[in-house]
Amino acid sequence: MKLLVTGGAGFIGSNFILYWLEKYPSDQVINLDALTYAGNLNNLKSVENSPNYSFVKGDIADGALIDTLMPGVDIVIHFAAESHVDRSILNSADFVRTNIEGTRVLLDAAKKNGNIRFHHISTDEVFGALSLTDEPFNELTPYDPRSPYSASKASSDHLVRAYYHTHGLPITISNCSNNYGPFQYPEKLIPLFITNLIDGKQVPVYGQGSNVRDWIHVRDHNRGVESIIMHGKIGETYCLGGDSERTNLQITHKILDLMGKGEEAIEYVTDRPGHDLRYAIDFSKAKNELGWKPEISFEEGMRETVQWYQDNEAWWRAIKDSK
Repeated sequence: MKLLVTGGAGFIGSNFILYWLEKYPSDQVINLDALTYAGNLNNLKSVENSPNYSFVKGDIADGALIDTLMPGVDIVIHFAAESHVDRSILNSADFVRTNIEGTRVLLDAAKKNGNIRFHHISTDEVFGALSLTDEPFNELTPYDPRSPYSASKASSDHLVRAYYHTHGLPITISNCSNNYGPFQYPEKLIPLFITNLIDGKQVPVYGQGSNVRDWIHVRDHNRGVESIIMHGKIGETYCLGGDSERTNLQITHKILDLMGKGEEAIEYVTDRPGHDLRYAIDFSKAKNELGWKPEISFEEGMRETVQWYQDNEAWWRAIKDSK
């Protein structure tokens, strides 16, 4: 197959490309990425000279560029997105342009070039927030986004479905829980805390750290995307979760334990505006229809992740020092 991967220099997208080319070395991968702050070609050093991999620097909202890339593509895997909630609160313009308009441009190009198969990567945040006793999100949960980021992703999900119903575009969508693992940009919670502790700094915990997230290792997430691409039903949505709900304070203590630090390393800071209490995913549909489930336990994944950031200081320090 020939794959067009958008946002392939980002955290999840680059891990996907590395996973895919290892498993399907005869496939061709075009990586389209604008190389905004979170895009990093160093993530892909191991494949940059592969004859089956090519990189194009560009904006997914650039229709002329997208039209030059689509001919011959078998599937678009759309990771590219502005994704940091705090940044969307400060300024939502980039989120609307990239996540909504960029998705529309890609959908139009896929339609014009023979209705190319299109897989859209979304998030559990489109569903809003749960109480501590609510059932986890599933594919039938009504949308109720709470931040400019999640509202823009919800809009893109609706566009993708509309192109299926209106134009017959062969689409699938996945909504996943919080990812973690190698190459995650160090403003995100887990790598921020690990790298701060390596530097002898405190870790900032919002409020009392009571917010709950379901965590999935990026490799399990990308295995799920692979399962949907290979076996998913066209027009359907699949939720991918890690079966690892933890409060932010539990995450903090796990990192502190793995790195031999104590409570004195925690700095409690003012909570984020509109901070959703809990996200959780019911992945029964993916399990029953695709035979997919997460394989990496949270304990194993966190040990591996801490070790990766300890072993790859040059990678993350180059990012933090440039800020």
